[in-house]
Amino acid sequence: MASRQPFTDSDTADEAVRATCDDASTCKRFATSKGYWTDPYIQYFVRQTGERKAPEINRGYYARVHGMNHLLDAFLRKTECNCQVVNLGAGLDTTFWRLKGINMMPKKYFEVDFSMIVARKIHNIKTKPPLSKQLIETHSTDSLLFAFGICILLDGHSLDSDRYCIIGADLRDLQGLEEKLKKFQLNTELPTLFLSECVLVYMTPEQSSKLVHWVADTFHTAMFVNYEQVNMGDRFGQVMVENLQRRQCTLAGVEVCCSLDSQKERFLSNGWENADALDMMTVYSILPQDDIARIERLEFLDEKELLQQLLQHYCICWASKDKLRLGLSQLAF
Repeated sequence: MASRQPFTDSDTADEAVRATCDDASTCKRFATSKGYWTDPYIQYFVRQTGERKAPEINRGYYARVHGMNHLLDAFLRKTECNCQVVNLGAGLDTTFWRLKGINMMPKKYFEVDFSMIVARKIHNIKTKPPLSKQLIETHSTDSLLFAFGICILLDGHSLDSDRYCIIGADLRDLQGLEEKLKKFQLNTELPTLFLSECVLVYMTPEQSSKLVHWVADTFHTAMFVNYEQVNMGDRFGQVMVENLQRRQCTLAGVEVCCSLDSQKERFLSNGWENADALDMMTVYSILPQDDIARIERLEFLDEKELLQQLLQHYCICWASKDKLRLGLSQLAF
C-alpha cells in the first residue's frame, strides 16, 4: 500500500507492496522447512524455492511468528474465544488453519488485503482440499453448496463462511472497509483483536492514525497488535529504507517508526486506553528459552551482531481498550 508519493494511486507502487506478501510468505516457508516451527498449511500457498535464507532472517521470522501468536493466543484465552479476529493485510497467512487445528477459534476470523492477493488466496483455498476442508467443517449447514461448500461473493474477491471471511479491500478507504466488514457480519459488540504485520508502515501517518482511531471508535472492547519497523532513524534503518526504495517500495509511515514511544503514541493519541511495545530483540530474549536453544542449533550463525541489529529494528506494539473489563491491559509477554 505504498507509493512514490505517500499513498497516491500508483499501480507500480502498490504492486511493489503486494510483492512484500510473497517475500514474507517465502521466508516463512523456508524457515518452516528448516524446522524453526511447524506449519502444515503454508505449503498450499507458497512453493518451496531453491533460494536459501540467511540464519538471522529465519530467526527473525521465528520471533515474529511466535511473538504475534503469543498475544493472539492470550487474547483468545482471555475472551474464552467469544471474540472476533481481524487480520489486516493478512496476505497468505495461515493463522486461521492453525487455530482450527488447536481448537482455539474465535467466533469469526476475518482477513483483509488487496483484492489481487485475496483472489490468489481464494483460488488456493478452492483448489487445495486440505484448506477448503477446514472451512467446510466449520460451516453450520450445507445450504451454501456453491463452488466448494462455502460461499464466494464479489467476483472472487471475497469469501464468507460461518467462521472465516476474507475480503478484498484497501485499508486507505475506511468507508469501503467498514461497509465490507459489516456486510459479512462483523459484530462491533464482540471483543475484537486486530492484527497487522508490516502494514501500517506503508500508510501515511495520517492514514494509519485514522485507521487505528476508527477501530477504537467502533469497538468498545478491543486490542490491536502491530508488528513493524522501529528505531529507523539510525544508519541501519536508513539502509533498510533505501533497499526498499530501490524496489519502488516507499515506507510512507516511517516517521512513526522512530521509537517505541512513537509507536505507542499512535494508539494513545487515537482513542486507546493502554499501549505497550517491545523491540524484537527483547521479545526474542523472553520467548521460551528451551525452544530458542533448539532453533539456535538448527543453523550456525556467524554474525550474532547482525541478528541483534535486525531484531532491534522491528517491534511489536499492542494497545487495548476494555469496556467489558476483561483484563486486556494485562496481556503482555
